[in-house]
Amino acid sequence: MLTIARDVVDAIVAHARRDHPDEACGIVAGPTGSDRPVRHVPMDNAERSPTFYRFDSTEQLKVWMEMDDRDEEPIVIYHSHTATEAYPSRTDVEIAGYPEAHYLLVSTREPDTVEIRSFRIVDRDVTEEPVRIVDASVDPAAVTTYMFGQSPATVDYECPA
Repeated sequence: MLTIARDVVDAIVAHARRDHPDEACGIVAGPTGSDRPVRHVPMDNAERSPTFYRFDSTEQLKVWMEMDDRDEEPIVIYHSHTATEAYPSRTDVEIAGYPEAHYLLVSTREPDTVEIRSFRIVDRDVTEEPVRIVDASVDPAAVTTYMFGQSPATVDYECPA
């Protein structure tokens, strides 16, 4: 399960909307070995394409060196889909090189709907996982969990009392 702060999700969605109609991409870094995404790093899509993303190699090198200096790793690797559901394409699966990362996808196909989904991609095997969005301004036990099974219309909410 991906547990992520609401403000980080809001920043990712804002980045995706800002770059639309091109795909947006970036990472959320966190302490090495923690599985805790804390630092949002929007990156440039070197392809400037509505159907494909690629990190700019110079920017990626700089970001990865900065993570090394801060004892961080990419906890979340995200990008947007501009005309399709938030599900990894064949190309997304082929280029997924961090089996320990959460691959978060945002669909910007509907301007008034937020569609986010998270996946683990290991050896080209795609497994969807729930996304738990934590609002830091309220009780940490109050969370929202999103799980979009095969369809973005299927939503499970978990809100402990």
